[in-house]
Amino acid sequence: MRTLLPLAAVALLAGAPAAFAQSNDTSPDAVGPMVTEDKVDTQTFVATVPNANEFEIQSSKLAQEKSSSADVKAFAAKMIADHTKIGEDFKAALSQGQTTSSIKPSDAALQPREQQMLGELKSASGKDFDQKYIKMQTDAHKDAVALFSTYAKSGDDPAVKEFAKKELPVLKMHEKHAKDLAVAHQG
Repeated sequence: MRTLLPLAAVALLAGAPAAFAQSNDTSPDAVGPMVTEDKVDTQTFVATVPNANEFEIQSSKLAQEKSSSADVKAFAAKMIADHTKIGEDFKAALSQGQTTSSIKPSDAALQPREQQMLGELKSASGKDFDQKYIKMQTDAHKDAVALFSTYAKSGDDPAVKEFAKKELPVLKMHEKHAKDLAVAHQG
């Protein structure tokens, strides 16, 4: 599955919304969100997190229903619990944010790309389901780690930046766990 951002093969998160498309134009006349290899603007971060987080939760609920593998179901349960908490922590960070008052986070509705991926999971079964779910989780967490890591280093809102720093170890753990599952379920 191809990702939208070379620097981050996001959310929380499988696939990033179109708002997270890479832009190397850092001129003041540039239109659209600011994303470079070393900077993510607050607007892009705030718009990306809820959608990516919701994909993690919905795809993991599906995995709990459809997977016949105990390790995949256990991973899915962890994703649901952790990403529900991440969503709550995100809302708290926004309420304390200094630059977020004019930024409205996207709602938890999935973007078309995530809806398509969820559709792929719904139509898959057995080993095919497990492999697709694991691949999507691996890609999503690679994206999330890149997004959160970049914002944790370069973000301009202190409360949201602190949120990104706090959640980064959790996302890195999820990425490692997804990679371990990929090895266990390959072929």
